[in-house]
Amino acid sequence: STKPSLFESTGLKAAYEAVLVEPWSPYVGAILLLMAVFALMISGEFWGVFGGIKLWGDWFNYLIGLDGVLGLHEPDSPLVNRISLMDITLVLGAFAAALLSRQFRFNRPPKLELIWGALGGSLMGIGAVLAGGCTVGAFFVPALHASPSGFVMLVGLMIGAVIGLKLLMWTLEHITWGMQAPAAKPVSPVMLRLYPWFGLAAIVGILWWATQWYASEDEKIASRAIIVLAGFAIGFIMHRSRFCVARAVREPFMTAEGDMTKAVILALAVGIPLASLIFQAKLLDPYIGIPPRFWLGSLLGGVVFGLGMVFAGGCGTGSLWRVGEGHLKLWVAVFFFAWVGSTASALFAKPGWNGSAMHRDMLEDRMLGSS
Repeated sequence: STKPSLFESTGLKAAYEAVLVEPWSPYVGAILLLMAVFALMISGEFWGVFGGIKLWGDWFNYLIGLDGVLGLHEPDSPLVNRISLMDITLVLGAFAAALLSRQFRFNRPPKLELIWGALGGSLMGIGAVLAGGCTVGAFFVPALHASPSGFVMLVGLMIGAVIGLKLLMWTLEHITWGMQAPAAKPVSPVMLRLYPWFGLAAIVGILWWATQWYASEDEKIASRAIIVLAGFAIGFIMHRSRFCVARAVREPFMTAEGDMTKAVILALAVGIPLASLIFQAKLLDPYIGIPPRFWLGSLLGGVVFGLGMVFAGGCGTGSLWRVGEGHLKLWVAVFFFAWVGSTASALFAKPGWNGSAMHRDMLEDRMLGSS
């Protein structure tokens, strides 16, 4: 028999497998996620997703020359914009977690799934514009802030998920084209052994990045250090626990499973009273993270977004962390989420249905609702 290595004989391998390979409980994920979100809130920030994804779509429209038609100005740098920075580091966090667990794969789905990814991402973009955010910005964060708009968005998400599941089941019964998945290429044993080292390098790189920014003389850059760390931690936690609001909304209707749903309920049950203490201490204005879409925008946006996330296979954050582990369908979904979200936001702003963007110091009443 082969003599066990020092890594195996000391029990480090078992500990590594338990923490970084085996999936975490969604309840553990919910509590750790709250810790990262509260780190942002105590620092005067709030968790967001769609604003950053829309910015990526703004850049695409700007690069292909649609900025004049849509009335877009040159967008901010993706690394300067707060929400975009959170999204980028979230993907990096999920990427690092996937490498450490050796679960990173370029997952090539069937052709029909790519179409569903494009359709789902497009619907999520429209729904997010109507609701003022995705499942994070229009549901979770407003609900955490005890805003009724978050719970109205949840009702819309459930309605959209039910409709989406019925349509998806119909397609499975009646559409056979494009269902053959391409043959998966196995990852070489050498790469699998290197994956954890790449993941460790990503963690070291993020820590170096945050340290350099924190030490910057530019106050704006220094304040972004917490976003780098929190965004990375959120992506890492969501990948390890498979935390996904889309799954929480979809699974009770699809498989009758409720663990993820209970985890989201736990996060809100623990988070709402703790968030109220942060607001009472005046560390964060509770209205900053609430989009002015109550109630019409929240409901309609929730329905359209819920329908889209069923076809896409993930919500805003669920799509991003799956991008980090190599799911090409979600790459397509995020692209269309960004592009259609940017386009719809500009078009809906022309008749005054919604503001062109959310600002920290200006929340406006619009036709789709108020704050």
